[in-house]
Parts: sequence; structure tokens; C-alpha cells
Amino acid sequence: MAGFAAYTTAWATAVRLRGRPLPDRPEPWDVVLTSVATFRLSRLLTKASVTSPLRAPFTRYVAPQGPAELHEEAQSEDGRHTVGELVTCPFCMGVWVASTLTAGQLFWPRATRTAMGALTALAGADTLQLAYSALVEKTTGGE
Repeated sequence: MAGFAAYTTAWATAVRLRGRPLPDRPEPWDVVLTSVATFRLSRLLTKASVTSPLRAPFTRYVAPQGPAELHEEAQSEDGRHTVGELVTCPFCMGVWVASTLTAGQLFWPRATRTAMGALTALAGADTLQLAYSALVEKTTGGE
């Protein structure tokens, strides 16, 4: 918690020092875009098989978990355990990702919205892939 507080305080201070104006309220579209992008990036960082080498120093492999995802557990060693808990929990990582995307929107709004749009498109594509697989499974009976 101290690390997160320091992180958000640092970027909030940088925003203030740069004189960036804060919006009166978030735009509804930005909230939706940030939500979907946070979901997708959090799962990519914490569960995707392609990012497992980044988590490996802090986790141990347990089993596959859904399409292209892994179930991993935090290593039991003290320092590694804390990081392992963070990098295996999409909900925990989501707090950091949402904060980072919020900071990005304040510092680099166009680039951040572009990246969030790409992550949102990926979430949509994943949904279509899973729906297609379920449809094929249903129509072929698993053959």
C-alpha cells in the first residue's frame, strides 16, 4: 500500500507541477475505455502465458487456466511473495493499471487513448474468439 501511495503521489505531484488542468469530471466514454483497457491489460500482465516469463521470478506454475492463461501462485519467499501476489492477481494489478492509465490520460491523452483503444479492441476480439469457440463447440458437439 505504501508503494502504491508513493506512486500515485508522485504522478499527481508531477501533474500539478506541470500545470496540467484536471477535468471537472471524467467523460463517460473515457471511463468505459479505461475500464475495458484496465481489464484487458491487467489480465494480460497477470494471467497470459506470453507474459509468464515476466512473472516467473516471483511465481510458480500450477496449471493452465482457460484459453492462453495460466494459474500461477506467488513464491513463498518474503520479498518475492508480495510481488508474486500482485503479479498473479488481476484485481490487484487493476488498481495499478487504472492509476497508470489515468496518469497517462493527464500527461499524454492522445497516445494513452490510442493505447487504450487498442487494448479495448483486443478485449473485443478475445470476446469474439471465445464466443466463436463456444458456438463451434455447441454446433459440433465437441468433435
